[in-house]
Amino acid sequence: MRLSILRRGLLALAVLLGGLAAPAMAQSSDPSFNLVNRSGQTIQELYVSSSQVNTWGQDLLGANVLGNGRSFPVRLPSGQCSNDIRVVYQGGRSEERREVNTCGLTEVVFGNQNAPQAGGGDGKRGAAAAGRTGNPSFNLVNRTQKTMQIVRASPSSDSNWGEDRLGSSVVPPGGTFAIRLPAGECNYDIRIEYDDRSSEERRGVDLCSVANVTFP
Repeated sequence: MRLSILRRGLLALAVLLGGLAAPAMAQSSDPSFNLVNRSGQTIQELYVSSSQVNTWGQDLLGANVLGNGRSFPVRLPSGQCSNDIRVVYQGGRSEERREVNTCGLTEVVFGNQNAPQAGGGDGKRGAAAAGRTGNPSFNLVNRTQKTMQIVRASPSSDSNWGEDRLGSSVVPPGGTFAIRLPAGECNYDIRIEYDDRSSEERRGVDLCSVANVTFP
């Protein structure tokens, strides 16, 4: 009898502990969120990508814009919790948030409830002027009559060009592509290789002071 009572007691304890552990195990793995614009400006471009990749991907707004006070649903694959977010405002100014755990929230707000982050928005220029570091990410604009097949951008202090920043993409004539670069050094060298095998370079570009780099 005592053994039976003991077994029932252990079983009840196991059920209780299992019930307590359930909420922790049920932690959300859904990284989708609503991006809210409280900046007082219009957001013209929106990019969201996993913090594990080195390209921004496509503009999620497409032909649309996001006015002040409006929100936009961002849908991401389950489990992709750590994400980088970039918005480009009307006029070309950009702002970024890096390594945001979007599985732990339902909305991300861009606007005056948060102080400007280093390397983003107006604070970007101040950081660049104070130590020649900041946010060198930029929009590459192709105003040539040729397709850009390879784009390399590396700090001017480096001795090699590094990886192709386009990955599997190309930039057709009249196209724009968001080049994502790590926060830090501002002065970069840029090399473009076109579909006719010609190339073009820019040296010592202060990317922290511009939003767009246009070729030619």
